Amino acid sequence: MKAGKIGIMLINLGTPDGTDFKPMWRYLREFLSDPRVIELNKAIWYPILYGLVLTARPTKSGANYARIWNREKNESPLRTFTRSQAEKLAIALADLPTVVVDWAMRYGNPSTGSV
Repeated sequence: MKAGKIGIMLINLGTPDGTDFKPMWRYLREFLSDPRVIELNKAIWYPILYGLVLTARPTKSGANYARIWNREKNESPLRTFTRSQAEKLAIALADLPTVVVDWAMRYGNPSTGSV
């Protein structure tokens, strides 16, 4: 049997693409729509999510993210650290040509599906 490539994907929980309302809204919607995160019945949770949470929380969360945002790379610290860890691991494993290292976020970008 011919050996193929071995993939290592570092996965973190997730992060928004920006601190403004729209990127925060998209991230929070994806994260808080997951039934493994919020275990309420959708008939109960979705009116709360779309009626209350997603109207006020993106602005508040965005302001908090803005305080820690990596302005040099225009990204959250979680994205910066995750990418850096993957790059360092790839360098450490560079002598193994069949090993490919990448990274992704469970919620947000880059998504696990896209990587």
